[in-house]
Amino acid sequence: MTALLELQGVTAFYGAIQALKGIDLAVNEGEIVTLIGANGAGKSTLMMTICGTPQARDGRIIYDGQEIQHLPTHDIMRRRIAQSPEGRRIFSRMSVFENLLMGAHGRDSSEAEATMAEIFAMFPRLQERRDQRGGTLSGGEQQMLAIGRALMSRPRLLLLDEPSLGLAPLIVKSIFAAIADLNRRSGLTVLLVEQNAMQALKLAHRGYVLVNGAITMSGTGAELLARPEIRAAYLEGGH
Repeated sequence: MTALLELQGVTAFYGAIQALKGIDLAVNEGEIVTLIGANGAGKSTLMMTICGTPQARDGRIIYDGQEIQHLPTHDIMRRRIAQSPEGRRIFSRMSVFENLLMGAHGRDSSEAEATMAEIFAMFPRLQERRDQRGGTLSGGEQQMLAIGRALMSRPRLLLLDEPSLGLAPLIVKSIFAAIADLNRRSGLTVLLVEQNAMQALKLAHRGYVLVNGAITMSGTGAELLARPEIRAAYLEGGH
């Protein structure tokens, strides 16, 4: 398999504090790869560093064969990378329809309409609430909207940050099923950051464990699920 995204020795800092410590990670074309770890491990920082904020201080970030670590964020996102950020960050005063259109910035209107129809088929609740303000949606509906908005740009790589955060188990199950279906049907490549280790490792082809800004373990989803130290730290320990 060909790596669509590769990080080699990546470090990142917030002021004097080192948040990422020599990260080596690869996401192959068509894979779902998950990054698990406790709160404060550096998971969201890694996602933001891929997007250029903060920029990597050392190492290389290679996307589709080209180094992107020194590019500004808007140039990185133009390369068909999309992010559904932690906390959703939807536009609360805009309707569902308007939020989705924001994700299609720069795309032909007929293409955007076709993509929106696919998103409504994936998340029928969004179609039902098409004209409703984003801020009045439930947490699960807002998460569907955040993912839908990211998909409006037709990305090759989707960066998905904590999609299950604060959601009921049934909603989490439906969102993860939608991601798996999308990957299976369209070959979308996904890098998933998730605290719900059980769900994430069941979904992912491969996974990495991040502890205090460093990768400590990697393997297939099934391999990591079977590791007793993973079960103790992330499955039985309440993470």
